[in-house]
Amino acid sequence: MDLIRRLAGWLDRPGFPWKSLIVTFSLGDYFLENWLAYRQYKVLQGTRRPKQLENEVDQETHDKSQAYGRAKAKYGFVSGLISQVKSLAVLRFDVYPKFWALAGVVATRYLPARFQGEIAHSLVFVFASSFIETLLSLPLSYYYHFVLEEKFGFNKQTLSLWVTDLLKGQALTVAFGVPLGWAFLRIIQKTGDSFFYYLWLFALGVQLFAITIYPIFIVPMFNKLTPLPAGPLKERVEALAARLEFPLGELQVIDGSKRSAHSNAYFAGLPWKKKIVIYDTLLEKSEDKEVEAVLAHELGHWKMGHTSRLLLISQFHLFFMFAMFRVFINNNSLYQSFGFGQERPIMIGFILFNEVFGPTDALVKLMMNVFTRKMEFEADKFGKDLGYSSELASSLIKLQIQNLSSMDADWMYSSYHYSHPILTERLKALGWSSERKVSGSKKVDTEKESYADAVEVDEASGREL
Repeated sequence: MDLIRRLAGWLDRPGFPWKSLIVTFSLGDYFLENWLAYRQYKVLQGTRRPKQLENEVDQETHDKSQAYGRAKAKYGFVSGLISQVKSLAVLRFDVYPKFWALAGVVATRYLPARFQGEIAHSLVFVFASSFIETLLSLPLSYYYHFVLEEKFGFNKQTLSLWVTDLLKGQALTVAFGVPLGWAFLRIIQKTGDSFFYYLWLFALGVQLFAITIYPIFIVPMFNKLTPLPAGPLKERVEALAARLEFPLGELQVIDGSKRSAHSNAYFAGLPWKKKIVIYDTLLEKSEDKEVEAVLAHELGHWKMGHTSRLLLISQFHLFFMFAMFRVFINNNSLYQSFGFGQERPIMIGFILFNEVFGPTDALVKLMMNVFTRKMEFEADKFGKDLGYSSELASSLIKLQIQNLSSMDADWMYSSYHYSHPILTERLKALGWSSERKVSGSKKVDTEKESYADAVEVDEASGREL
């Protein structure tokens, strides 16, 4: 605690250039991201297939996957530039204090007297900001789903479904965000200098609560879940779960095809009762043995405790972040750098702290990618040791082809961005020997995402498959 106080005092110096520091960090991160993206874009311009996939991927499919990758990269360049300009404008024109003042006027004028105060003021500020951010992001979101994804055959959602999802998302943000935001601020107000201990315990409780309610209440609001039909696949998966002593409660199919042709699967639930959820798109395009192999890989994550280790790491990171927030929460020079005078709103302090703390996220991200890639290799080996080597390799190749996923990657870009090893690395580790042509003369449906690039599930809700 004394160390934290000394550090807080050293950083709280009149005239400390917080705004210039944050702008420098922001620009540095932006240029790093774009330099890496440019390196990857050069790879995506290549026409030569990776040697290990020459017998599995025909030239036409490879060219389509490269075109899809370039289209997403161009979208990333544009969206990144817009985001960067917006962030710099917020800092340059002191939007935070101006919008904070406006939120105060709204709270005073429209909220009942019993809801007046810093907490109500902060919640109006946060949710109004979130709503505006959502509105500003609509054009890019529309383009991504209904132009880019549509062009390559992946988008399956209608405009009405897209709007409905947005409205449901906003409603859930308010329904859960208001009590959580209130509790977050109240804990800090009531627990003094030791608030970060209590805040961390609160965050842990919220995360465990989310793990419980997500598959039961949240997922059914957006998708239809049905039991996996009786048959060989169900029998084999249940037998595999029993063999590994996995506490399987339910096997369900989710109608992911109503939004996208991309495929995924995940497991979620409490330690003593879990469910496996498989996307209908995965079942449609994969053989039973290949689905079983992918599930064996993921059950390997569970068997080796990877999910628990990731949860522990995330909790350590949260505790460290809250402890560091203690250093900045009363930093007058930080608030004054952004035009707040003597006013020190807790929520504003947390937002500014995250601006300062942001550069460390890049390092954490890199370290986590190293860690999770190691886990992926271990889970692949687990599946291989169970006798699924060939099926796992063939499923990875098939899904890669069906999804037009990038066949290769720049090593620096993949190290910084990918939580999974690239396909050729995984095939090499599996001991895959290319002896047959998977695509070639066969018509390949290019409407699914590779497992390595599958849509990720929030770690609070379940383990990605």
